[in-house]
Amino acid sequence: MKKFLTHRMGIDQGESVLFSDFADGGDMWTGQGARERRIPIHFNEPFRSVPIVQIGVVLWDVDTSSALRAEIQAEDITTEGFNAVFRTWSDTRIARIRVTWTAIGEVAHEDDWDIS
Repeated sequence: MKKFLTHRMGIDQGESVLFSDFADGGDMWTGQGARERRIPIHFNEPFRSVPIVQIGVVLWDVDTSSALRAEIQAEDITTEGFNAVFRTWSDTRIARIRVTWTAIGEVAHEDDWDIS
């Protein structure tokens, strides 16, 4: 459990297209080459400490001739952003993926003092 030192909480959220490989025959659609995409996401404002990030798929366009294999994660989370990482493997073919994310954490306030 993450416990916050202040009652000043911030919530940031957004949506991002991670890739759209169908139109140009990219690796995720052809099933060849790199089967991971890592997209940097930047928060609208920095958090005071590293926030909790939840990420999920809101659109997936996939080929139905094979099993759907996928993993989505928020990695390398900092006070300023994170990497949205999508992975697939084997013969799964993905045309496009869009994700939504929510970050919750401590935010600075103009009344905060730094006496160090």
